[in-house]
Amino acid sequence: MNFDSSSLFASLICGAVGSIFMIFGKKLSEPVMLFGGLAVVAVSYFIESALLMSLVSAALVAGIFWLRRRF
Repeated sequence: MNFDSSSLFASLICGAVGSIFMIFGKKLSEPVMLFGGLAVVAVSYFIESALLMSLVSAALVAGIFWLRRRF
């Protein structure tokens, strides 16, 4: 486990963004937002590199917006 300050801060931000997506996905009954938020939170648990975590989370958030607009 990496306790570098940059990875901890990136994990905090990714977890917060994912939690917001999960809350709004449940409140609005949108499964894309709910499971996308769960995926963003999961990224913060499994990826230790701050840069890679940020890139994967940004790609997931872009995918959430793309899928939400598409469906």
